[in-house]
Amino acid sequence: MSRIGRLPVEIPAGVEVIIDGQQVSVKGPKGTLSHVVADPISAKVEDGFVLVTRPNDDRIARSLHGLSRTLIANMIEGVTKGYTKALEIVGTGYRVVAKGQDLEFSLGYSHTILVEAPEGISFEVQAPTRFTVNGINKQQVGEIAASIRKLRKPEPYKGKGVRYADEVVRRKAGKAGK
Repeated sequence: MSRIGRLPVEIPAGVEVIIDGQQVSVKGPKGTLSHVVADPISAKVEDGFVLVTRPNDDRIARSLHGLSRTLIANMIEGVTKGYTKALEIVGTGYRVVAKGQDLEFSLGYSHTILVEAPEGISFEVQAPTRFTVNGINKQQVGEIAASIRKLRKPEPYKGKGVRYADEVVRRKAGKAGK
């Protein structure tokens, strides 16, 4: 049996989990999230825990068991604590400025780049070279952070570009590095 899938997910105080067939809805202090659990997997609420079970040991059921449990756990954590991705900008003249709820980047191009905040995502600028992406949906926060990083990926020679705060960029020796 899946080691992760069989672990019960604790429901903290202030969080309401509603399971209607395959639809799982989680409502908490930061908002509401919902997810449709894949077909062979079933979930139920019991004694303040969410239990995820599979009917048999088919390959598909085994592969979806741990995934479904983790997605439900991520929804519960998202509506209680939320998710944050910290990014930083390295490079001379590269900076970010908050324009209302959106971000405006100067990344060495001939123009500035405006990134609009989608529904459920907020940006926070700590310094001209450091900012965070915040939200309750883990997948959406990671996707927006990755699309911002893609605007100017860190290059291996000088390390210039947009990177995650904990990312280590492998450096290459230039022409003189023989």
